[in-house]
Amino acid sequence: MNDASIGWIAAIIIGGLAGWIASNFMKSDTGILMNILLGIVGAAVASALLGLVGVSFGGWLGYLVAGFIGACILIGGARAIRT
Repeated sequence: MNDASIGWIAAIIIGGLAGWIASNFMKSDTGILMNILLGIVGAAVASALLGLVGVSFGGWLGYLVAGFIGACILIGGARAIRT
């Protein structure tokens, strides 16, 4: 996430894509804004959690993977809290 080659606009686009993929994978019905938030916040969550075990991602693809993993974690957590 600290890669200088990924700017804010790219982070929003990649975060939205990661959130959209995660919402389809987890079969949740979220809108575009929520997909972007899930992807961006999810990437931060996944980077922090994976950093604890020594795994780090870099570049666009790494941000997409981290966003997908983190968004899935956030969707699963939200489902656990709701029920």
